[in-house]
Amino acid sequence: MMGVTERVWGALTSMIKLEDRVVRQNEALKSQQAKIENLTERVIRLEAQLELLTSAAMVKRLARE
Repeated sequence: MMGVTERVWGALTSMIKLEDRVVRQNEALKSQQAKIENLTERVIRLEAQLELLTSAAMVKRLARE
C-alpha cells in the first residue's frame, strides 16, 4: 500500500511542478509578445518617418530643377 501511495504522491508532485512551469512559460510568452508589439509599433513609426523624409527630399529636389 505504501508503494502505491508514494507513486500517487510522486505523480501529483510532478503534475504540480509541470503546471508551475506552464504558468511561468505563459507569463514569459506574454512578456515577449508585449515586447514584439512594442517593437512593431516603433518600426511602423520609423517607416512613416522615412517615407515622409524621402517624399520631402524628392519635393525639394524637384523644386530646384
